[in-house]
Amino acid sequence: MKPNLRAWLLSTSMSLLTGCSLTPPKTFTFQADVPENFTVTGTANYKPAPGETCIAPTGEAFTTGSLFFKPEQPKTAHQVEFKVPLTDDDHGCSMVLRGLKLMIEGQWGKRELDMSLASAGFSISDEPSAHLPANSTPPVRVFKRQCQWFFRTAGPKRFIRKILQCKALGANGQMAKPMIGGSLHRDQLADSTVKLVLSVAKIEKPYYKGWWIETPKGWKACTGVWGTQNEEPCTKPYKFLESFKMPDGRDCTVYPNCTE
Repeated sequence: MKPNLRAWLLSTSMSLLTGCSLTPPKTFTFQADVPENFTVTGTANYKPAPGETCIAPTGEAFTTGSLFFKPEQPKTAHQVEFKVPLTDDDHGCSMVLRGLKLMIEGQWGKRELDMSLASAGFSISDEPSAHLPANSTPPVRVFKRQCQWFFRTAGPKRFIRKILQCKALGANGQMAKPMIGGSLHRDQLADSTVKLVLSVAKIEKPYYKGWWIETPKGWKACTGVWGTQNEEPCTKPYKFLESFKMPDGRDCTVYPNCTE
């Protein structure tokens, strides 16, 4: 084969290869506005598309696949963002999104382990939604939710630890029972934005209801019911812990003011 002909065939083959790129899957954008020292990661879960059977290398059928999203850096100081594909072919078969699970991480202290996790989730509905006008801008769904810090003592030295809970907000602005999340319509997701706006309650509460008494100087932990020097249910006449430790090692009698 002549050199010029070989070069022409090679360049033609490369042009055909580069011109036949696969169409990227449609996506939606997930955003989370988060308080200081909070972040959100996500796991998109997929199921076989209608009529599709997914076979693992072992020969067994499987019915779920996952993609994990962890933003390298927040879009801003208080926002994370990632794009979620509506379909997934990375597992050797055609799969469609069935839900998005979120992990909300809040850091309450300076040490790496001074953190707590709360979960949230969005399910994908195949029920038809209200049709959008032609050429309309993709919708932005905004979910406003609130997180609450709860405190307790733990361990033989009774160090303060904090637990995070995040829930929906009721019509009166108070935290409701349902967990964070919601349902999203598949036929409105492509090129849309789903936004989670998180706030934090200003006042912390005891993790165990009825185990602390609120005083003008702060919260005091009860003890005495079971004859230990640990945090226990409050009963009259009230008996309080002699002291507990703040995360920085201080011995305190009230939370969060430390001293009475």
